[in-house]
Amino acid sequence: MGNRESGVDPKVRELSRRRFLRNAGITAAAVPFLGTFAEVLTEHGADAQKFPFSSSIATKNPWPSYPAYKFALVCHVTADSFFIPTRAGANDMCALLGCSYTWTGSENDIVPQMVDAFNVAIDDDVDGIGCCIVDPTAFNDVTDKALGLGIPVVAYNAESPTNNAQSYIGQNLFDAGVAVAKRILTYVKKGDLVGGMISVAGSLNEQPRMDGAASVFKPAGIDFVQVAVGATEGPALSATEAWYHGHPDVKFMFSSGGSNGIAVATAIEKLGLAAKGVGGAAFDVGIPVLQEIAFTVDQQAYLQGAMSIYQLFLYNITGGLITPTNVDTGAKYVTKSNVMDYLSKKDSWEGSSTTPVVFTRPKSISYL
Repeated sequence: MGNRESGVDPKVRELSRRRFLRNAGITAAAVPFLGTFAEVLTEHGADAQKFPFSSSIATKNPWPSYPAYKFALVCHVTADSFFIPTRAGANDMCALLGCSYTWTGSENDIVPQMVDAFNVAIDDDVDGIGCCIVDPTAFNDVTDKALGLGIPVVAYNAESPTNNAQSYIGQNLFDAGVAVAKRILTYVKKGDLVGGMISVAGSLNEQPRMDGAASVFKPAGIDFVQVAVGATEGPALSATEAWYHGHPDVKFMFSSGGSNGIAVATAIEKLGLAAKGVGGAAFDVGIPVLQEIAFTVDQQAYLQGAMSIYQLFLYNITGGLITPTNVDTGAKYVTKSNVMDYLSKKDSWEGSSTTPVVFTRPKSISYL
């Protein structure tokens, strides 16, 4: 069963905090707050001498005894290979913290199935829920229901501006689409046709990327077409091939997701499109993508699982004092210059294996 504090209404506490900051102001509040903090330290006998300047390496859990929290992660494509590292991150964090989680949702991006899974998690009285908020409004009621019962909710991989999830853990999708489009402009010229393959038009885990790309292509005079190809690899490949045969003058194709990225890469290889001057780009780091396209973008899926579990854990163990906060998991380019770092390594960090492995950090770090 969940283990949540019920002594103070979280809404009252949050309103009080906001009212204090608004009325007092940062400067005015600084001195009395520091004074109060010093009094608390003195009251508990905690002076500066008792806090070490460095910590020792230890494997012991630093916290007092706490419940074995259980969480739920709701996903739109539970069997998609993209989420292998996401699950690895969640597994690792649960192992570190002595928690557990269920992996649930839909295999084929069916939103009602996800909502049902969300409701099951609420009925199971889990201690926190992470959800891919792929629909603009479908998850609003269940999110509010969970929050009303004291169950923290975070969004990962996709978010909605109308949803009250407490944080978003994932890539800034619109900005990532902008970045990809700007790079594609180095391969094409004004008037060229570019095809953008999306799993489901309007889906909030991909549509913002397409919108970001369109914001770059339109002023550059690129003939940009968005093509819905489906959320699973087989149908996405068939749809991508069919679209190409109807548009053989295309100069570049890119995807906005993992499965359709594999479809684009496979189509380029299968149809010999590179030799015909057709470029390709994608998101995420599946093997066909890494081998066949000009570049891809790594959104570091491991962090989406690990940070979701960690934020839900912290909310519980602190009784809501530490609230979930947004985490941008990044947009790391993978190109010919660094693709071997991915192809030559089998690891759970990027999802090419489920076996954990430890690497040595690079001797230098590029900042370009």
